[in-house]
Amino acid sequence: MSLGTLFWIITIVMCGIFLWISWRVKDDASSSFSNYAIGGGTFPIYLIFATQFATIMGVGNFIGHAGKGYSQGLPWMAFILGEQGSKVLFALLFAGIAGRFTYNTVAEMADDLFVRDKWTRALAGLLACAIMIAWVGGQGKAFGNIFNVATGADPTWVIIFFSAVFILYTTLGGIYSVVWTDLLQGVMVLIFGTIFYVMAFQPVNWSFSELGARLAAMGKAELWSFEKVNTMTMITNFVTATVGVLSAQIYWQRCFSAKDGKTARNGLLFSGIIALLMVALTALVGMVILTLKPGLKPDDAMPWLMMNYMPVWLSAMIFSLILAAGMSSADSNLNSAAVLVVNDLIKPFRPDLDDKALVKLATWFTVIIGIFSCVAAIKAASILGLFSKAYAMTGGGLIPLIIVGFLWKERNEPHKMGVKNSKVTPWGARTGIIVGAILTQVESLGPNRVLIALAVSTILIIVVSTFTRNTSAAAPETVSK
Repeated sequence: MSLGTLFWIITIVMCGIFLWISWRVKDDASSSFSNYAIGGGTFPIYLIFATQFATIMGVGNFIGHAGKGYSQGLPWMAFILGEQGSKVLFALLFAGIAGRFTYNTVAEMADDLFVRDKWTRALAGLLACAIMIAWVGGQGKAFGNIFNVATGADPTWVIIFFSAVFILYTTLGGIYSVVWTDLLQGVMVLIFGTIFYVMAFQPVNWSFSELGARLAAMGKAELWSFEKVNTMTMITNFVTATVGVLSAQIYWQRCFSAKDGKTARNGLLFSGIIALLMVALTALVGMVILTLKPGLKPDDAMPWLMMNYMPVWLSAMIFSLILAAGMSSADSNLNSAAVLVVNDLIKPFRPDLDDKALVKLATWFTVIIGIFSCVAAIKAASILGLFSKAYAMTGGGLIPLIIVGFLWKERNEPHKMGVKNSKVTPWGARTGIIVGAILTQVESLGPNRVLIALAVSTILIIVVSTFTRNTSAAAPETVSK
């Protein structure tokens, strides 16, 4: 049996299992919009840990970061430290607080605690969708690369196939489908990933010093050094990754889904630490591949290793690992994007809609966003190229609002659901969101544009809010989780 045939068999079997799980939980998910979005805020730590870990370890982390390690070497670690380390930072600074709330989205939280303005909420929800769409598209694109190298299949049709699967089982079960399939996927990633890293470093005898020596011998010593890298570029990469993750709906949504703040914090903390280690190792594997086969396209590095260096059983295991990781990230982000659209772009303007109507809209938007992500995957030049612009734009617009909103209080007391406790005004928030997002995309500002955008957005939120203070009474207090 050829490896390509084996890949298709594994794909069909695993997709069948995921669809069966989704079918089993569809009634729980459809019972209310809160259930569809956050499981009613009842999930225990093993589900929070598994779904968070499986979501983090998407196929982009195995294919995309291996490709970046292959092409950029150690300097890429700055982005990884920002992207993955920020998850640990999020767990320590925000997860415990967010876990006390039962909001459906980060935009709803900002609206209730900071601003009380449906237009700001809509802007925040729209921006937050960008990262989700990019991640869904990235998973499809990576699968297209793998099957193209392994079987010669047209990557476009592979992307379409996997996008259809993502859409189908996410539509069926909402967040319940996500967390229960992630439980299986997370266990697979943890076990298979450990075996993979042990085998992948065998060509350099499990020695980092030997890896550096081999890179130097082939004239690539700069890939094992930070000396020739612009410090400001590294800082920008770090900040871009950090702000993107801190503004990503999937991480806030996991917190809101947890049964309490401690569960949210510990689940995200442990998953973030393990993910940081595994993604860093993946980039190093990319450098190992370079010593074996220079001249590849970066995104083809990991598929080449599977096809030409690993035994068939190990390649099949690695593929199962990548498939589980990719499916997990896709379903999580697709669900988050659909919930954002319905909860923040529709619900505030149609308060008359009941739970049944909201769930129905969420399923329809899962399909629409899945199709849009599929097109983005087909058109994108690279996997991580899908992510970087979305990270910068969303982070530049939302992070200043979240940080200023939490710190710039009206009263010296903890934030509570239903009580506005921030000096940020609607006009201050709108101005900061729009200007921050736009500045991250102005290339004439140079490599520091993300830092500039964050600073300008923060200043504008404070200055504009100071001159447009809203003196209306706070809304009645409700009970937090």
